[in-house]
Amino acid sequence: MSVTVLVGGQWGDEGKGKIVDILSENYDIVTRYQGGANAGHTVEIGNSKYILHLIPSGILREGVVCIIGNGVVIDPTALLDEIALLEKNNINVDGRLFISHNAHLIMPYHKLLDSIQESGDNKIGTTGRGIGPCYIDKYARKGIKIVDLLNRKTLEEKIRKNLEEKNNLLKKVYEKEELNVEEIIHQYLEFDKKIDKYIKDIPAYLNNAIAQGKSILLEGAQGALLDVDHGTYPFVTSSSPTSGGACTGTGIPPNKIDNVLGIVKAYTTRVGYGPFPTELLDDDGNKLRKIGVEYGATTGRPRRCGWFDAFLVNYSVMINGIEEVAITKLDVLSDFSEIKVCTGYKLNGNILKSFPTDFERLQTVTPVYETLKGWNKDISNCRAFADLPSQTKEYLDFISKEAGMKIKIVSVGPKRDQTFFTN
Repeated sequence: MSVTVLVGGQWGDEGKGKIVDILSENYDIVTRYQGGANAGHTVEIGNSKYILHLIPSGILREGVVCIIGNGVVIDPTALLDEIALLEKNNINVDGRLFISHNAHLIMPYHKLLDSIQESGDNKIGTTGRGIGPCYIDKYARKGIKIVDLLNRKTLEEKIRKNLEEKNNLLKKVYEKEELNVEEIIHQYLEFDKKIDKYIKDIPAYLNNAIAQGKSILLEGAQGALLDVDHGTYPFVTSSSPTSGGACTGTGIPPNKIDNVLGIVKAYTTRVGYGPFPTELLDDDGNKLRKIGVEYGATTGRPRRCGWFDAFLVNYSVMINGIEEVAITKLDVLSDFSEIKVCTGYKLNGNILKSFPTDFERLQTVTPVYETLKGWNKDISNCRAFADLPSQTKEYLDFISKEAGMKIKIVSVGPKRDQTFFTN
């Protein structure tokens, strides 16, 4: 038996989709535990590229069961589109995909409110997919859950009650057109017909699987520094991507978790607004973006790029209980003659002892850098740790020690075979 949590160690976009695909070969079940269709996990197999937003990447491995946990907020349109995409590529999901009956549904008014709020002055940089407003309703105890689809009367009552409030807000505050309640009720009743066969009591299913000795990989979306509690608030997501969110998002208790694997990019990126101490607003930053093709899989937005921040990753290692990590996109650094690594922050001339998550301090810190020699050699064809140039090994050794992590997996390209274990 093995229950592993896989968590993004930075601000998301670390390459979790690929690593989940690689690891899922050795797991019976892969479970997504938080977030929504704002995540974009990209996997390249041969000449095919798959971008999944809700369904775990493990679905691409034959025989692996995939779960969408209760911590995820589900956009019906996005889910059905993904199922159709997989079936079009001859990937059968029947009997392999299950959805928690307690997962909350993203409604049309969530998307509309999200886009309206992001068009104002207090932008966070969300994807506009309705994630935040859906979580707001969840915690305000107004949410509509998957289980509500099973009872037409309950569903209609909840939609009507919610739309009365939301239409009032849209009309009187935002001066927008009201949404049609009958259309939405019909839309979600039709959705129920299509996904009814996937609905399951997920906590019972997963805990029974553990009792039977099955192995489970718990997949987070976004990254630890976007966690609503432990991230760079208020520029965060609306859920808990940290390892603790794996328990609340699935119903698996903490004492059943065996290990936590972090996914860390060989440099640092961020999408949207918020402080970013090692961000490069120069040719090096543009070079990282171009070589790394740093554009959001969900939105297409260009990602902000910067040097590896070992001080930030060390904080992530601490709050997640990360013992081992997978390093991704190491090949992107191959064209740099010098590579910098942030080892700490200065604030008002003083070296900080701990990572500051508050916006006011983090936006005014000065990163402290160590400069390492680059390897100036293509490593995309390396298939073992021993194949890497000595300078590459030195870089990995340095960031490993500075961030307090053990490197277990190295990725030198987007394809499956461009990944290897260090031992």
